[in-house]
Amino acid sequence: MNIVFLDAFTLRPEEIDLEPLHALGSLTMYDRSSRSEVLERAQNAEIVLTNKTVIDAEIMDQLPKLKYIGVTATGYNIVDVAAARDRGITVTNAKNYSSMSVAQQVFALIMQFSNRVSEHNSLEKWSKVPDFCYYDYTLTELAGKTLGLVGIGDIGEKVAQVAKAFEMKVIVHRKSATPHPNYETVTLDDLLSRSDYVSLHCPLTDKNKGFMGTDSFEKMKSSAILINTARGPLINENELVNALNQGKIAGAALDVLSQEPADPNSPLFGAKNLVISPHVAWATLEARQRLMKIVTENIEAFIAGKSLNVLG
Repeated sequence: MNIVFLDAFTLRPEEIDLEPLHALGSLTMYDRSSRSEVLERAQNAEIVLTNKTVIDAEIMDQLPKLKYIGVTATGYNIVDVAAARDRGITVTNAKNYSSMSVAQQVFALIMQFSNRVSEHNSLEKWSKVPDFCYYDYTLTELAGKTLGLVGIGDIGEKVAQVAKAFEMKVIVHRKSATPHPNYETVTLDDLLSRSDYVSLHCPLTDKNKGFMGTDSFEKMKSSAILINTARGPLINENELVNALNQGKIAGAALDVLSQEPADPNSPLFGAKNLVISPHVAWATLEARQRLMKIVTENIEAFIAGKSLNVLG
C-alpha cells in the first residue's frame, strides 16, 4: 500500500514509534501540505492520512488511486464523508485517544482563572513585598462551584470526574433526552444561567455553529468563565469579544478557534480576560502514542477487509 501522511508536523513523529505504520506499506510523510500540494503528493496514494488538511469531493476526484482516508483525530469535519462514501472511499477517525489529556487542559485553563499562576510568576512584583504574599487578583476555590458541561461524551466524562475530585457540582446538557445517570441533566438555558464555568464538549454541526453568541452570553453569570476545547466555530467569536469587553462574562479560555492558524488581526487578541492556547489540549506524548496506535490498527483492519472506526 502507498501511504501518504499529508500533515504529520503536529504529531512530532520523532517522538513516536512509527515502525508498525511503516510495516503496512510505503509511507511518505510531510510536515504540512497546501491544497495544490495535496494533489501532487497524493496522486499515487491508496491511503491518505490527514490531521487538518481538507479533503473534499474536488480533491477526491483528482486522486484516482485513493481508497482510504484516515483522519488522525476524532473530529472529521475536514473530510467530506458523504462524498467519500459515494466514491467508495473508506474514511476512519481515531476515538478516545486524548480524553484524559483534554480534561487535563480544561482544568489548566480553569485554574488560569481560579489560581492565576502565570500572572503571579513575576519576580519584579513580588520580590518587593516584604511578607512574600503578593497577589493582584482574587484567588478562588473550585470546591462548591458549578461546572456546566455542554455535551458529555468521552472527554466530558473525564472532565466531570476531575471536577468531582475538586468537589465541584457538575450539571450537563446533552443532545439525548435521556437524563445522565450520574449528573443532573438540564436545559441549555438552565446550564448557562447556573454555571460558574461552562465547558463545551459537543461535536460541531450545522445546527450548533455559533450557538455560543450574544444570546447565550446574556444568560450566563457576569462572573462565569467559558472554556472551549471542542471546536472553534461553536462560538461566535466577534460576539464573544463584545461580551468580554463589556463585562457580560468574566473570562474565556479557548484551545480552538474558528480560523486555524489564527488571523493575527483577529479581534480576539485584543479582548479582555481571554486566554488562548494553540490547539494543544490533545497533544500530550501519551495521547499521541495512543493516536498512532489507533491509526495503525484502523489501516490494518481496512487491509484485512474489516471495519474499524469507519465513518459514514
